[in-house]
Amino acid sequence: MSMHFEEIRKETLYIALEIVNSNQAYNVLENGKPVRNLTDMEQEFLNPKTESKFIKLDDTYIGVLDYLEENPKDRFPWLGLLMIHADYQGFGFGEQAYALFEKELVKRGLHTVRIGVIKENQKAKQFWKKIGFTYYTTTKLENGTGVFCYQKQLIADQDSFLC
Repeated sequence: MSMHFEEIRKETLYIALEIVNSNQAYNVLENGKPVRNLTDMEQEFLNPKTESKFIKLDDTYIGVLDYLEENPKDRFPWLGLLMIHADYQGFGFGEQAYALFEKELVKRGLHTVRIGVIKENQKAKQFWKKIGFTYYTTTKLENGTGVFCYQKQLIADQDSFLC
């Protein structure tokens, strides 16, 4: 099976909505509502600031990824969302998708990536720590929600350093 990314477009936004709404507990943590609507998805995934991709396993849409290549506040790339559809969680697809994303960042010459995790999201904190992210500060969203900030130093493929 082959994993790859595909750009989210207006005509495929309904698929992103289905993926996001399969994760109702996260939606409640993020914005207090268990389900989102197409307008929410358009604001999140079709804005000029971030790049928004589907995570596909062969021809199957299994997740979404949204990132900002350079945050104007700190000049670092930020991964805003990596979400796997609830039906596909627990199979290692999140780790695979992140590894593919990290390779793309390294190809672009980037050396660090940052993420923010909602304070109460224990599952996400464990996931990001497990794949090498380290905590560096806590901040708050406009609505007062606490966010733990993590970062990871990216290294080029070890094989490229072998003689």
